[in-house]
Amino acid sequence: MSQRIIGRRKETEILMNCMDSSKPEFVAVYGRRRVGKTFLVKKLLGSKFCFYMTGVYECPRSELLAYFQEQLLEYSGEKRPRPKTWFEAFSQLRDYLSKQPSDRTLVVFIDELPWFDTPKSNFLRALDLFWNGWASERDNIKLIVCGSATTWMTGKLLGDKGGLHNRVTRKLYLAPFTLGETADFLHNNGVEWTRHQIAECYMIMGGTPYYLDMIDKSMGLPANIDKLFFEEGAELSKEYDILFRSLFKDATIYRRIVEQLARKSVGMTREQLGAAIKMSDGGKLSEALDNLISCDFLRKYNAFGSLNKGAIYQLTDLYTLFYLNWVKDNAEHNATQWSDTIDSPRHRAWSGYAFEQLCLHHIAAIKQRLGIAGVATSVSSWIQKADKEQGIEGAQIDLVLNRRDQIVNLCEIKYTLTPFELTPSYVAKLIERKETFRRATSTTKALHLTLITSNGLKRNAQADMIQSQVTLDDLF
Repeated sequence: MSQRIIGRRKETEILMNCMDSSKPEFVAVYGRRRVGKTFLVKKLLGSKFCFYMTGVYECPRSELLAYFQEQLLEYSGEKRPRPKTWFEAFSQLRDYLSKQPSDRTLVVFIDELPWFDTPKSNFLRALDLFWNGWASERDNIKLIVCGSATTWMTGKLLGDKGGLHNRVTRKLYLAPFTLGETADFLHNNGVEWTRHQIAECYMIMGGTPYYLDMIDKSMGLPANIDKLFFEEGAELSKEYDILFRSLFKDATIYRRIVEQLARKSVGMTREQLGAAIKMSDGGKLSEALDNLISCDFLRKYNAFGSLNKGAIYQLTDLYTLFYLNWVKDNAEHNATQWSDTIDSPRHRAWSGYAFEQLCLHHIAAIKQRLGIAGVATSVSSWIQKADKEQGIEGAQIDLVLNRRDQIVNLCEIKYTLTPFELTPSYVAKLIERKETFRRATSTTKALHLTLITSNGLKRNAQADMIQSQVTLDDLF
C-alpha cells in the first residue's frame, strides 16, 4: 500500500487528538475490509505502540493465546507462562503496562478484534475487565481496537449491553476513498491516467485502497482489469468469497441477498426481496439488510414523498456489482475478457449503470457543485407507474434532491465519452417527465432539471433548457 496517507484528514486529527488527550482513550476503528484501517493506525502511531496484536480469521483460541504470549515477550522482553484464558492474558498485559513510566503514553493496538471472539472464549468479557477494572483509571492509556467485521464492531462492541456499554470514547468509521482521493492515491503510486480512466477504475473497484494498490502503473486500465479479474489465478477473482466469509457469520444469507439485488438495478422492497430469496420477512432478514447497509454494500432509500413505507434496498458496492455482472459467471474463462468487450453494448450498458452508482457515492460533491452544500436535502428516487385513467404515463427518475429551500432537482445521469448532446426530442421528454412528476406528486416546489454527465454538454440551442449541470470533473 502507498507509504503516504491519502485523505483521512478528519480521522488523522481524531487519532492525534487522542494522543494529546489528558485522559484514557478507548478508540474503535471500523469499516469494510481492505479500506486501510490498519495502515492508518500503524502509519500514524506505530512508533508509539507499547503492545500490538492482530486477530486471525477462524483461528482457535489456543493458538491466539500462544500468539499473544509471543507478542508480549517481544514488547516486554520478559518471558511469561502461556495464558490459558483471556483473563490471564489481559492480566499479564496489565502487569507489563503497570511497570512502564507513568509519564509515557501507552498505546495498545488490537487489530481485527472480532476474530479474537471465538466461541466460548470470553474474550469480550476479559477485555471488559481489563478496561473497566484497570485501564480506564490510567490517563496515559490509549487502547485502540480495529475490525473489518463491521456488524460485530457495531453490535458486539459499540452495542454491548454489559460492561463495555458506552465505554468507547471515540468511534472512527473509515469509508472508502472518494474519486478525488482515488486520483491522489493512484498518482502517488505513479499511475498516470485520465479522469475518465480513473472513474472507470472506480466504477469497477470502488474506493478501496487495497484493490487500487494492485494497479500496475506500466499497464493501461483494460490490461490491469484483465490481470486482476480474468487471468488464471487473478487476485480479485477470489476476493468476493473471502470478503463475505470474513465480514458475516452466515455469509450464505448475505450473498443470496446481494446476488438477488444485483439482478434488479432499481432495487427491491424488503417484501419483494424476502419473496425472491424465499426468506420470511422477519428479524433475520431485517438484521442482514441493516448489516449490509452498515458495511457499505447497500443503500436504503425511499420514493419521493414517502417515509419508510415501501423503502427500496439497492446494491451499490461497486466491486460486488462488477464481480456479479462480469466475473462470477465468466464460463469462458477468457483472460482478456475486459479488453475484448470495451466497445460492446454490454459494456456500454454496464458503464451507464455503474456511473449512476458512482454519482450516488458522491452526493456531497454534487450538492457542492449545485451550490447547496449547506441546504438540508433529502435524497430519493421516483418511479411512476402508468395510470391511464389519470392520464399519467410511466416514468422514472433515479436521483431526486428534495431541498429545504423549496426547490427539487430532478437529476438525469448520462455516461458518454464525448459531450452529451441534447436533442429537441430528448428535451421534450425531460420536460414531459417533469410535468408528470409534478402531477403525480402534487408538489408545489420549483422543479429544476439537472444533468449529471461524464463529459459535459454539447453547446446548442437546447442546452439552455437545463437549469443546472454537474460533470465528472465536479465529482473529483
